[in-house]
Amino acid sequence: MDLDILRHSCSHVLAQAVKGLWPDVKLGIGPSIEDGFYYDFDKKEPFTDEDLVKIEEKMQEIISRDEPFKREEISKEEATSLFKKLNEDYKVELIQQIPDQKVSIYRTGKDFLDLCRGPHIESTGKIKAFKLLSLAGAYWHGLETNPMLQRIYGTCFTSRKELDDYLKNLEEAKKRDHRKLGPALGFFDIYHEEAGAGLVFYHPKGALVRTLIEDYLKKEHLKRGYQIAITPHIMQSGLWKTSGHYDYYRENMYTLNIDDKEFVLKPMNCPGHILIYKSKLRSYKELPLRLFELGTVYRHEKAGVLHGLLRVRGFTQDDAHIFCLPGQLRVEIKAIIDFVFDTMKAFGFSDLDIELSTRPQKYIGSEEDWQLATAALEESLKEKGLAYSVSVGEGAFYGPKIDIKLKDALKRKWQCATIQCDFALPKRFGLAYTDSDGQEKQPIMLHRVLLGSLERFFGALLEHYNAELPLWLAPTQVRLIPIKDTAQDYAAKINQMLTDNAVRLDIDDRKETLDKRIRNAELEKVPYTLILGEREAKQGTVAVRKKGEGDKGSVKIEEFIQQIKKEIDDKTV
Repeated sequence: MDLDILRHSCSHVLAQAVKGLWPDVKLGIGPSIEDGFYYDFDKKEPFTDEDLVKIEEKMQEIISRDEPFKREEISKEEATSLFKKLNEDYKVELIQQIPDQKVSIYRTGKDFLDLCRGPHIESTGKIKAFKLLSLAGAYWHGLETNPMLQRIYGTCFTSRKELDDYLKNLEEAKKRDHRKLGPALGFFDIYHEEAGAGLVFYHPKGALVRTLIEDYLKKEHLKRGYQIAITPHIMQSGLWKTSGHYDYYRENMYTLNIDDKEFVLKPMNCPGHILIYKSKLRSYKELPLRLFELGTVYRHEKAGVLHGLLRVRGFTQDDAHIFCLPGQLRVEIKAIIDFVFDTMKAFGFSDLDIELSTRPQKYIGSEEDWQLATAALEESLKEKGLAYSVSVGEGAFYGPKIDIKLKDALKRKWQCATIQCDFALPKRFGLAYTDSDGQEKQPIMLHRVLLGSLERFFGALLEHYNAELPLWLAPTQVRLIPIKDTAQDYAAKINQMLTDNAVRLDIDDRKETLDKRIRNAELEKVPYTLILGEREAKQGTVAVRKKGEGDKGSVKIEEFIQQIKKEIDDKTV
């Protein structure tokens, strides 16, 4: 059974149940989504958690009656008249937006009907396992000037076991929510009132983790022949008009006037790298030119879609642009794919999902160039022997793309790496190189990120590991706990030895019980705790506790240093 069809059918049962309980409620829309479905309602009084229980019971009644989904095709005029009589204003508006002269409706039960193109399952009795999950507000059509509707989220599966497994995963996801873990561990805060929504403040621990990620990225890019660039945060709007962002992305851009000229707070890094390319005459011998930047960008996201680190207004991308010859294109694409896999492996992600996105309805450039760009991406995936799906019409406005999504410990997908093949921007900016025959020719441009938004990746990392980061990324790798005052000198000696070996550590010498200090280290996700007493001081040893594994016994301090340095250097996960 198709899961999308099943979930969409369940959303109709939800709407039928709500109308049965509150006949005056007006219906919005109720699509299936990745993990379930939702339905939007216009109801004067807000739904409550108790209402969700009533609605579920009503839905179960409808399911137990095994009512068939009956499809009818009627004219737009007839449909408009029908839904006006039912006082369903939102449905009337939707009907007017349908280009065809006929529309389809579905009936279930004695008197429930809904505007829908379908398809649906055969009957309500085919729904075996569902659950209503949460309530939220949603503007009609997503526009803040439109009425605010009430959205009920739910999910549906073909079996009870699948539903139970999903709900268990959902509870685990709540525990791992980076919006709770990050502030609780002193990693970051996202202030709203004082600074504005969607802006991240990294505290020292979080800033250290992010710096470790950035240092890794810089080192690996330099190893692979990239050159580091830094471009301004604001540039004149004419640049963005040439690139096409001003026409295609204007509502997401911040603008400001300086000396009677309009500037843009950059939403992307590509125009800046293009200007670096254009700064001198280029020879074919210089290509491929790989420019890399940890570039902070700003996008005017609507308040309703902001979500922790996953959707913010200011974020940093591990952004690179490669200017290459036609004959170098596939080699560069395959090298990027290898780079993505190596990077994900270093951070402990081995399960990746690949998607090829093709030309959207609104685009720049010629169809011929789009075909060449799409073929280059697709052939590169085939030559690497990688499985992928095709997402029709989901490419960037200037070129097709490969999206590589990581799967975390709960099997959720996170969008990170992207590879975009672009013939259009080099043409719009008049980019050129002198070929071996002395003729000027146009380079091809690859846009790519590995981790994508560092903010989003940080959030994914925290949830994947439940904030128990691998040793090489942990802000505090070791905590020393001297048992008595007599062990203070020994603790100072161990502190110096570990510091000399570039191990990050701190000392908990508070006048608290040993059990409480050990528990604090566990709660703060410190990977190693070393207990130091008189016996350890005399023997030159440390009593080792490892996060999640408990007591590991006593070892010589030199042996521990050798062991922990190897674990850090190997980036052991």
